[in-house]
Amino acid sequence: MVTYRSPREWERMREAGRIVARLLADVRDAAEPGVPLAELDAVAARILKECGATSPFLHYKPGWAPGPYPGNICVSVNEVVVHGIPDGRTLTDGDLVSLDCGAQIGGYCGDAAVSFMVGTADAAGLRLIETTRAALENAIGAAVPGNRLGDVAAAVERTAREAGYGIADGSGGHGIGTEMHEDPAVPNTGRAGRGMRLRAGLTIAIEPLVTEGGRDGTRYLEDGWSVATADGSRAAHFEHSIAITEDGPLILTAP
Repeated sequence: MVTYRSPREWERMREAGRIVARLLADVRDAAEPGVPLAELDAVAARILKECGATSPFLHYKPGWAPGPYPGNICVSVNEVVVHGIPDGRTLTDGDLVSLDCGAQIGGYCGDAAVSFMVGTADAAGLRLIETTRAALENAIGAAVPGNRLGDVAAAVERTAREAGYGIADGSGGHGIGTEMHEDPAVPNTGRAGRGMRLRAGLTIAIEPLVTEGGRDGTRYLEDGWSVATADGSRAAHFEHSIAITEDGPLILTAP
């Protein structure tokens, strides 16, 4: 069931969104060559505690998962597209890192993601990152009353395909509010003019997941959570939670 939310609820989600923005900024600052992924999760845990918030990721267990998710955030490196577990592995120079962070406070959630390179950046990695960021921006621009979900999906797909990239199979965003994952699903591929019509009050997370090799195929790693590209190419991930308003999209997870 799709829930439409009031401006008062948007502001409560905005409170969670500000915490998410801080998580992304502070964890990114801590991400350097030689730093264990678990240390990044510890940074996130400290910030959540300081803010009086909790992670909607920690102990989350959808039906397909082998067990509850063990981290406060997702840290996906290089070929890992999404749901990378922040364990004892260490970052190395030139890694492409995707951080996916969430916060829940006062009964409402925020969810956002960002990709960046650690240490020495290469031109191809930066191009992938910038294209994925542009896909998110273009999709947000399409999230206006009167458009359809297909317009949002088509904006992501067009941006990625025109740059020669793939889109992770079955990937996409979701509704968000009092739960991290709510209706409707927000796909990353689709046809403009199709799907549910958008109207003010809808709150959704839009999240392009773009693959460098030009292919869409993915595979699960042994941990049962991490989703990687099938061809071993790198991936990038950007996400914002937004509210659709009569005045245009309101980004709830902006700093």
